[in-house]
Amino acid sequence: MEPRISRNGALRVVHGNANPKLAEDVCRYLSIPVTASRVSCFANGETIVKVLESIRGDDIFVIQPTCGNSTGTNVNQAVMELLLIIHTLKLSSARRVIAVIPHYGYARQDRKHTGRVPISASAVARMVTEMGVNGVVTMDLHCGQIQGFFHGCPVADLNPSSEFAEYVKQKNFSPSNLVVVAPDAGAVNRARRMGDRIGASRIVTILKRRVVANQVESMQLVGEVDGCVCIIVDDMIDTAGTLCKAAEVLKEYGATEVHAYATHGIFTDPACERLTQCKALVEVVVTDSIPQEEARQKCNKIKVISIAKLLADAIYRMHSEESLETVGQPQHFMAKRDEDLQPLESLVEEDDWPHHNE
Repeated sequence: MEPRISRNGALRVVHGNANPKLAEDVCRYLSIPVTASRVSCFANGETIVKVLESIRGDDIFVIQPTCGNSTGTNVNQAVMELLLIIHTLKLSSARRVIAVIPHYGYARQDRKHTGRVPISASAVARMVTEMGVNGVVTMDLHCGQIQGFFHGCPVADLNPSSEFAEYVKQKNFSPSNLVVVAPDAGAVNRARRMGDRIGASRIVTILKRRVVANQVESMQLVGEVDGCVCIIVDDMIDTAGTLCKAAEVLKEYGATEVHAYATHGIFTDPACERLTQCKALVEVVVTDSIPQEEARQKCNKIKVISIAKLLADAIYRMHSEESLETVGQPQHFMAKRDEDLQPLESLVEEDDWPHHNE
């Protein structure tokens, strides 16, 4: 495979150390190699970025979720890598730089819950825009209003509900017996979107009272689930305490099975242990917005659905300056990709592709 070029210059993908496999999978759908780069640290811990190919006049998409992983990258390192990669590309005369942030760290700090605290989601967005990014792609933001924090920068917040819906349909659940559960009032729209795609009979909501972060005092179910298969839909799972308690409440109200679907599986300890011990939960389905190799080893209930094709579709459309309104329809994407893009001579041979940055 070779880099490809259109009237907007070559389409290229660069990544940091947070989730290199996702970037490689996206490039396979786009039929382009990963643009060679090196993201590493000096002895004192400072991040250093080096792009190993000329990218002058090209469209560059930086795939870097701001999350930690099992190889040693933490959230703060991922943020710094993202900022410095964008800065490097702008200094290297890239035509456009688009930040693809499948998981947006600090999203839960989107407002002042009390006095003398930061609005960290806004602070990170300001740093990204200050680097000169031309656009941002996110995936199922914790709060949709975060898009407004990227002042003057267009933001496309994608949603993996179509990928989840395809997986649910493979289960052959009876629609009349299928209920989508919003774990809190803020998740109702997400649950409604999922319910529409899978043809669920109804949507119910769990009202909860939270005392402190990651600790819920009480839960109350609004709706009927007796004799039904329940699918809990949320944007993320962190320590899984709330999820496990919600599953137990649904079982107490007569649910026959409880499944959980969340875009971002953070799985901070003791999440995997809790999920394994929670008899009320049948399975937990997440995307690969965050690397899940370690979590899957710890808990066999965790299933992973890839968002690589969805991201590839969005990247292709943005590069071609097409609408994102129908993003996620791969039959259109695959046909147009081969029709519109022409090969560009590559500086990197296929055998030399970087499978991860050093």
